[in-house]
Amino acid sequence: MIDVLVVDDDFMVARIHTGFVGRVDGFRVVGSCHTGAAALEAVERLQPDLVLLDLYLPDMFGLDVLAALRTAGQDCDVMVITAAKEVDSVRGAMRRGVVDYVLKPFGFDDLRERLERYAVQQDLLHVTEVSGQADIDKVLARRASTAGPEDERLPKGLSPETAQLVASSLRSSGGTLSATECAEAVGLSRVSARRYLEHLVRTGRAQVALRYGSTGRPERRYRWGG
Repeated sequence: MIDVLVVDDDFMVARIHTGFVGRVDGFRVVGSCHTGAAALEAVERLQPDLVLLDLYLPDMFGLDVLAALRTAGQDCDVMVITAAKEVDSVRGAMRRGVVDYVLKPFGFDDLRERLERYAVQQDLLHVTEVSGQADIDKVLARRASTAGPEDERLPKGLSPETAQLVASSLRSSGGTLSATECAEAVGLSRVSARRYLEHLVRTGRAQVALRYGSTGRPERRYRWGG
């Protein structure tokens, strides 16, 4: 079993996430807390394998909690679950070695896929020797459900962190987004957002359709899913 600690400032959201985790085979929630200080204490006491960590906590920013965990010698894995769409937050989380970065709101199926992917990665680390490069690539592939070989070859000028943020924004929209709407949600220029969206289309992770209005050019609308 993979032991999970849920950290979220909202009691109801923490309860929902706890219920989600409990529905995934091989995972169990060993604790739930709502502040950064409580999270640090709970990790030391419960020694979870994985922490689902909100960034917006009442006493500490989530990335500061993560830094404090590492300073204290705690090597549990951390999956950020947050509404924080700022690129600096995404970049900071990636630099601190989080296993995933999930934007709220999300559904059970999304979290289940990410947890199952994490479990596969952990299984690969429980052997004394990997069989080859493919196994190492699986362990290092934090975005396996949304990434393929093409994603490691981003066009010049595109960053992996922002690409993940755009993908998460499109996936969590539940419908379609224009480049302008995506830009506003993520904090990019419309031109930059469109470059990332078109990359998602080229790599088969998104679809694009034209919406025709009464005048002017048709609008390009993007939807998650190949």
